[in-house]
Amino acid sequence: MTQLDALYRYGVAPSERVLLALNKTREVYGIRSVVLREADKTVRVEYDASRLTGAVIHHLLLGTGLDIVQAVPGVAQRDEAASVVLA
Repeated sequence: MTQLDALYRYGVAPSERVLLALNKTREVYGIRSVVLREADKTVRVEYDASRLTGAVIHHLLLGTGLDIVQAVPGVAQRDEAASVVLA
């Protein structure tokens, strides 16, 4: 198992419908966690790279209706303070 993080910035604050859809992405086999940081307007997805690709993660997030504006390169920090953990 190869654990990777994907970090994205979003624009418009997610609605309740989008938050529910984000929560359901946790049910996808290979996704370990989804963390939304409202203060930074970011969402971090920790996933198993032997099961999923970055492109699949991006597509799943777009499918939730989240207003993705940018993929953030590099490894996401694991600071959980002031985060909404969707697990």
